[in-house]
Amino acid sequence: MQLEKFSYDNKIVKMFAYATILWGIVGFIVGLLAALQLVFPAMNFNMAETSYGRVRPLHTNAAIFAFVGNGIFMGVYYSLQRLCKARMWSDGLSKFHFWGWQTIIVAAAVTLLAGFTQGKEYAELEWPIDIAIAVVWVVFGINMMMTIIKRRESHLYVAIWFYIATWVTVAMLHIVNSGAIPLHFMKSYSIYAGMQDALVQWWYGHNAVAFFLTTPYLGLMYYFLPKAANRPIYSYRLSIIHFWALIFIYIWAGPHHLLYTSLPDWAQSLGVVFSIMLIFPSWGGMINGLFTLRGAWDKVREDPVLKFMVVAVTAYGMATFEGPMLSLKNVNAISHYTDWTVAHVHIGTLGWNGFLTFGVLYWIIPKIFQTKMFSTKLMNAHFWIGTLGILFYAIPLYWAGWTQSIMWKTFTADGILQYNFLETVTHILPMYALRAFGGFLYLIGALIMVYNIIKTVQQGSLLDNEDAEAAPRPAMAAIDEKYKGAHWHRWIERRPIQLLVLSLVLVSIGGLVQIVPAFLVKSNVPTIESVQPYTPLELHGRDIYIKDGCYNCHSQMIRPFRDEVARYGDYSKAGEFVYDHPFQWGSKRTGPDLHRVGGKYPDSWHYYHMIDPQSMAPGSIMPAYPWYVTKEINVDLTPRMIRVMQRLGVPYPEGYEDQAIDDLMEQANAIAANLKEQTGEEVLPTSEMVAIIAYLQRLGTDVRKEAPRAAQEEETE
Repeated sequence: MQLEKFSYDNKIVKMFAYATILWGIVGFIVGLLAALQLVFPAMNFNMAETSYGRVRPLHTNAAIFAFVGNGIFMGVYYSLQRLCKARMWSDGLSKFHFWGWQTIIVAAAVTLLAGFTQGKEYAELEWPIDIAIAVVWVVFGINMMMTIIKRRESHLYVAIWFYIATWVTVAMLHIVNSGAIPLHFMKSYSIYAGMQDALVQWWYGHNAVAFFLTTPYLGLMYYFLPKAANRPIYSYRLSIIHFWALIFIYIWAGPHHLLYTSLPDWAQSLGVVFSIMLIFPSWGGMINGLFTLRGAWDKVREDPVLKFMVVAVTAYGMATFEGPMLSLKNVNAISHYTDWTVAHVHIGTLGWNGFLTFGVLYWIIPKIFQTKMFSTKLMNAHFWIGTLGILFYAIPLYWAGWTQSIMWKTFTADGILQYNFLETVTHILPMYALRAFGGFLYLIGALIMVYNIIKTVQQGSLLDNEDAEAAPRPAMAAIDEKYKGAHWHRWIERRPIQLLVLSLVLVSIGGLVQIVPAFLVKSNVPTIESVQPYTPLELHGRDIYIKDGCYNCHSQMIRPFRDEVARYGDYSKAGEFVYDHPFQWGSKRTGPDLHRVGGKYPDSWHYYHMIDPQSMAPGSIMPAYPWYVTKEINVDLTPRMIRVMQRLGVPYPEGYEDQAIDDLMEQANAIAANLKEQTGEEVLPTSEMVAIIAYLQRLGTDVRKEAPRAAQEEETE
C-alpha cells in the first residue's frame, strides 16, 4: 500500500506554548499580588483597578483560561495531529483560534480590572466576551472534529475521547450559565435569580473544574506520560471505565458547593452522593497513570519531565480524594467558607495543572526545536523549588482553614461566641504570609523554566512543518471487518460523531435532573410576602458591590448553625433571594457574612468603614474605597435598569421606570442628609458612597429577626 505524505503543523503548537508560558507568569504574579494584599492591605494601592476584589478574579481567570487554557490547546494541537496521523484540518482556523483566544484574554484582563463583571465565580466576563468565547470555542471544535474525521488512523485513542467530551461539555456549560440580559455594552444581569442562579452557577463552576481543568488534562496525561516514559498505558479497560464513569458522574456533583445553604435538601443530597461516587473513576485515572510507570522508576529518578508528571498525577489523586471528602456534610460544615477550600483547589491547580503543563512544555519544546533542553540541572531546580512552593502554599492554608472554623464555632462557658470575626482574621495572618512565600517560590521556579526554554529555543531550530507519512485510512466496512470480534468498545472508538453525541447525552442527564425541577417545582423557592424588589438606589449600590468584587471576601448566606445564627442573625431562606440577579452567596469569608448587616450600623459607620476600614477596626485587612465619595452613579441608566429587571420577572409596577429616578433621589437625599448630620461631611446624593450604603442597609431587612447579642462584633476584614 502506498503511503501518503503530509506534515504536522508545529508552528501553532509553538504559538500556544509561548502563550502558555507568558500567561502563566502573568497569572502567578497577579496571584502573588492578591496573596500579599491579604497580608499588607497597602498593596491595594488605594485604587479601584488594583483592589483585591478586582485582582482576585483576574488571577483566577488568568490561571484557568489563559495559562491552563493555552496549555490545553498546546497539548491538543501537538498530540491530536499525531494520534490522527493528519495535519489540522485548517491552518486558518488554527490561527483564528489562537489569536481569538489571546484577544479574549486581553479583553478579560482589561474589563475585570475596570470593574466590568457579572459577579459569578469563573464566569465573571461580560456578555460580549462570553459571545466571543463561544465563537472561538466552536471554531476550535470544528477544526478538531474535522481533523478527527479526516484522520488516517482508524482507532481513536483514549486521549481523543477526553478532548471530544471536553469540547462538547464546556460549550454546553458556558452557553447555559451565560444567559443574561444586557443593560449596556459592558453590563448585564443573569437571567437566573437567587437559589436557581446559585444552582446553575455551581453546576457550571464545579464542571468548569471538571471539564476544563481535569478532562483535557487527563487526555494530555494519557498521551504525554506514556510518551515520556516510552511505555504503553497500563490498562485499556481501566481507561474505558475511567472515561465514561468520570464524565457521567462529575456533572452531578456541583451542589456540594452549596451544602447547608438555601438550596433544597434533595439537590444537596444528590451532590453528596455523586461526589462520593466520583472517587472511583478519578482514582482509576490516577492508577492508570502511575501504574504506567511500573518498572520505570529508575527513569523517573533521572528524568525531570517524568518527575513533574508523577507529582502532577499524584496531586490529581490527592485533590480528587479530598474533593469528595469535603462534600460530606459533616466535613463541609468545617471547610466551607474557609481557606481549607482554597488549599484544596490549589493542590489541583498548582500540582495537577501546573506541573503537568511544565512537564509537557519540557517534552514538546525540544521536539519541535530539534534539540535537547538547555539544562537538566535547571529543570531539576524548577521541580524542587516548585514542589516546595506548593507545600509552603497549601500547608499553611490548611492550618488557616481549620483555625478559622474552630474559632468561628467556639463558645465560652456562658454560651457566648468567644471570638469576634476580626480576631479570626488577624490570628491567621502569619499563615497568609507563608502562603505568599509559597506562591513566590512557585513563581521563581516558573521563571527558571522561562530562562531554560529561551536558551533551548536559541540553540535549536523550529521545525515548522514536520514531515510524516502514513497509510490512508481504509473504508469503514473494512475497519469493521478488521475489528470484528474485538472488544465491544472498539465500535465507538471508530466513530467520533457518535462518541460526541453519546458524551453530550451522558453529561446532560445530571444537569437536567438537578436544574429542571429547581425551576419548575415552586416549593423549591417558598414565597416570602415581605420580600420586596430593591429600590432603584439599592440596585445601583448592588452593581457597585459586584463591580468591586465584594463577593470575593463576603458571603450573603447564613447557614443554620448555632454559631452563624448567634454571630449574624436568623439563617437565610431561599425566598429572600428571588430578586437577586445574580445571586451573591459567596464561597469564601475573608470578611464576615453580610446577609443581615442592614440596619446594624448607622450610615456614618459604613462611610468611615469604606474610606478607612482600619479606623473602624484596627487590624482590618479590608481595602479602602475612598473614591466612592467623589465618583457618581449614572442616574440616567435607572429607567433602563428597571425595564431589564421587569423583563427578568421582578414585579415593579407597570410604568415604574418613569418614577424610578425621583424615588432614587428621594432615598439618596435622605442618606446624604444622615451622613451630613452624623459626620459633618457633605456627600453628593448621587455618589457611589450613598448607593453602596443604601444597598448594605437593605440587606436582610425584609425578614428581620433580632439576632442574639452573643458577641460584640467588629464586622470587617
